[in-house]
Amino acid sequence: MSDFTAADVAKLRESTGAGLMDCKKALVESKGDSSKAVDILRARGVASAAKKASRDAKDGVIAQHVQPGAKVGVLVEINCETDFVARNETFKAFCDDLARKLSSQATVESLEPERVAAVAKIGENIKVARFVRFEVSGNGMIAAYIHTGAKVGVLVEVGAKNEASVGLEEFKQLVRDITLQIAAANPTVVSRDQLAADVVAKEKEIAAEQVKNKPPQAIAKIVEGKMEKFFGGVCLVDQGFVKRNSEVTVKEHVAGVAKQLGDELEIRRFVRFQLGETSAAA
Repeated sequence: MSDFTAADVAKLRESTGAGLMDCKKALVESKGDSSKAVDILRARGVASAAKKASRDAKDGVIAQHVQPGAKVGVLVEINCETDFVARNETFKAFCDDLARKLSSQATVESLEPERVAAVAKIGENIKVARFVRFEVSGNGMIAAYIHTGAKVGVLVEVGAKNEASVGLEEFKQLVRDITLQIAAANPTVVSRDQLAADVVAKEKEIAAEQVKNKPPQAIAKIVEGKMEKFFGGVCLVDQGFVKRNSEVTVKEHVAGVAKQLGDELEIRRFVRFQLGETSAAA
């Protein structure tokens, strides 16, 4: 049996910043020799990775992976310290591989050894900030879009009533266009019924306050107009469709494609990640 105590493990962990299990394994391998254990941890890059963990990782990329068949997809934000590394091909390959593995239901915890290895190889702190995994329910497809520079990314699920529609180019083009819409126009929800009641009430209150000196008979109409403008900013289906210069709304465009296909189409959910921002799936 290796000659070391829990106190030895704690001391090694404190001096190197390495994980508890890594410290235990290193002490087992070194037969309780703390200095050799430090060398083992350093050789594996674990100690240096832990020390780098205290450094800010404010740059990075948004990465994605959609599995063949477009039924499962992942969007992930991975941070590093500098833009130089964010543009590094080794870092980008690591991020793409991480997204692929997360799409297959790997956990961030299970991929920790790979993160640690990447820190040792690249020389900067790297962390997985957040990720979202979508899987299609029923008929539909998942699509992703990463904007130039990889600082903004989108993941979306669009559904269809008829399975045959999903394989048609018109449907696929619609889904691609929706990802571009979300990236460009930055909605927060799919439709207005997903907005919290208190958010809507607050907007109405603000709109009414702005026109409180108007004639009473005009206030309701003005507030209604302001609310429509608000919905058109934050609700995806109420936004002007960017690709057609906002001549129609996204809802109208989706309805047009649905009519063309003889089907019922629905934008079910989306998430938009911007580097460094907090985001939630809609």
